[in-house]
Parts: sequence; C-alpha cells; structure tokens
Amino acid sequence: MTLYTTIDSPLGELLLVGEESATARGGTALASLSVPDQKGGATVQDGWKRDDGAFGTSAAELSAYFEGSRAGFGIERTAGRGTDFQRRVWQELEAIPYGTTLSYGEIAARIGASRMAVRSVGTAIGANPLLVVRPCHRVIGASGALTGYAGGLERKQLLLDLENGHGAA
Repeated sequence: MTLYTTIDSPLGELLLVGEESATARGGTALASLSVPDQKGGATVQDGWKRDDGAFGTSAAELSAYFEGSRAGFGIERTAGRGTDFQRRVWQELEAIPYGTTLSYGEIAARIGASRMAVRSVGTAIGANPLLVVRPCHRVIGASGALTGYAGGLERKQLLLDLENGHGAA
C-alpha cells in the first residue's frame, strides 16, 4: 500500500510518499518527495493511506536540514524507478557535497557521458523523484546561472542559500 504524509517546510508543504512494504529501521522508505506545484511532482491518489508516523525519521531529518543543523540525509530510500542512465545521474547527485554546486556538464563527465549528453543529464535530473534529499538543486548551468528546477528557481535559490549559511527563512 502507498503511504504518504505532508510536512511544513520553507519550500511549502512537502509531500512524502513511500510503500508500506518498504519499511526499514522503524519508518517507511521514501519513494518520492514533492513540493507544491512541482513540475512532474507526486499528488495524493485515491487508495493512498495517510500515515504521519511512518515518516517520522524522514520528517525529523528534513526539519534538521531546514534548521541548518543537518548537511546530509540518512533517510531510507526505495530503489526507485528510472532508467539505468537516470539512476547513474541520480547517484551522482547524491555525491555532490553540501554547499557546493556542479554543472550539468560536470555531471555528464562524472558518469562517463559525452558533452552531447548534457541535455539528457538535465532530463534525468528533472525526473528526480526525491527533491531536497537527492540534491538536484546543487546542479547549475555552466555559466554559474541557476537553470532548471522542477520545484522552481526561487526554491532552488532558497536551498542554495540555506546550504551556504544564508538561512532558509
């Protein structure tokens, strides 16, 4: 059964989704984290069950992150859906250190893809179902400009400011 909860954050109300059968370490493994009006984000579906307690660890870690007292996540994640290429890109996103950024081209190079694959890298990043936890906000344009973020560029800037000590509120 699909479980979900919502939590307040500086980005708006976050929707956390997981599968009941994917429980581990006392909580539900996270399959999706979406922000309001996110391009391609999850929305509550008929048949889903709200279970705030199942996401206690995720909620606590996210709260600590937004308070500036947590730089990474130990949140249990589902294996996730996606192509092999997407999963390679997503794995590389998780390797970007807190407070730093990489360009789409740098991500392509790190996964062994050609410079021609930069657009494909951007598409894979745009399909990331775990905003914030899998830090796609840390990927910027080659010029240093903020480009593309399914949650909106304003939220991307907020996350980057938070990670660079400028606060989230």
